[in-house]
Amino acid sequence: MKTILVVEDTELNIDLISQLLEDDYNLLIARDGLQGVEMALKNKPDLILMDISLPLLDGYAATRKIRETNRSTPIIGLSAHAMSGHEQSAKEAGCNDYLTKPLNDELLLSTLKEYLK
Repeated sequence: MKTILVVEDTELNIDLISQLLEDDYNLLIARDGLQGVEMALKNKPDLILMDISLPLLDGYAATRKIRETNRSTPIIGLSAHAMSGHEQSAKEAGCNDYLTKPLNDELLLSTLKEYLK
């Protein structure tokens, strides 16, 4: 079973993502950017779902930190900001892809399948 690290600080979003994915994936949850970086380096997940607005270290900074030592793990940025500048910033920080919240279940699942095949 593939492991996904979910870096998200909002309980409601953690619950929604967990309900959607827990049957098919092993989920690790980090509640801030620093914890996300630590868990990414320690647990070597197959994919990372990275919220952009996080306490302690935002998603951009956390992604850059992970990318210093790990270029290969797919990182998908998640944000409530739908403007194109945010997607560009996420990709420049090292995200492979970018999805906006509220998450579209079908799109999330197809994106995960694409990166985890």
